[in-house]
Amino acid sequence: MVALAPALALPAGRAAAAERVIHTEKSAYRNILVYEREDRRCLQFGRDARVAQTCVSLDNPDDLLFDYYRMLLGALYLGPEPKRVLVLGLGGGVLPMALQKLLPQAGIDCVEIDPAVVRVAGSHFGFAPGPRMQVFTEDGRVFVKRALRQQRQYDLILHDVFDHNYIPEHMVTREYLGELLGVLAPQGVIGTNTFSWSSLYAAESATHFSVFGPFYNLVNPRRHNRVILARKGGLPPMAEVRTRAAALDGPLRRFSVTPEWLLPLFETGTRWPEGTRLLTDKFAPANLMNGR
Repeated sequence: MVALAPALALPAGRAAAAERVIHTEKSAYRNILVYEREDRRCLQFGRDARVAQTCVSLDNPDDLLFDYYRMLLGALYLGPEPKRVLVLGLGGGVLPMALQKLLPQAGIDCVEIDPAVVRVAGSHFGFAPGPRMQVFTEDGRVFVKRALRQQRQYDLILHDVFDHNYIPEHMVTREYLGELLGVLAPQGVIGTNTFSWSSLYAAESATHFSVFGPFYNLVNPRRHNRVILARKGGLPPMAEVRTRAAALDGPLRRFSVTPEWLLPLFETGTRWPEGTRLLTDKFAPANLMNGR
């Protein structure tokens, strides 16, 4: 369970020789590759992949290189400062480290299924959990089900979970989203990273709406990133979002998150065909993509 960003393909005209591999490892889940190119270090799964899961700037680790990182932090525009945070999917640990700096008083739980990814995040990407952060190496849905039974609640959930193909099937369904809703505190906020070009776009939209109601849909026109932002109990109006964005402008600029870039991405006019079938535990995404 990892963060996946379709955001760093090899630059046109740049030879692969410019890449310096510094670590390779085969885990129980994937082939892990860490490499450096110019001023950045990246995490990739498999040598044939043309996308990186995480990249950090070697000159300024706080500079969030991927747009979707910054789009997910837009979740902070939707509510007051969270006290309990859940991050599903670790990658290189970039988002948890940013949240640890932004929210030093918050308790942060991170869930990552692959212990090798956790180790590599620490050894090569500066992932260093502080005293208020815990890391759980297990399937995210298993963690959420247990949190639901234990009546734990979170003010903020950032959902950035991918396998080698897409978001795992059991983590896009209406039942699963209902479990996430159950662990959200009143007016808790959830941000979900997905793709704008996915064949599941309409079904994901309809399924999110069926659980959370209206949501802010952030699509980056320069990339294929899509982030869905929802709040338990209903969305705040854009006037409130703008006020919150102005209040957070100083702290977030440290991480290259600016309201002039991010606010124009907020929109609520997402549409999907009438009768779009919802994703459920019985009706898997693979069935939809195969036309069944």
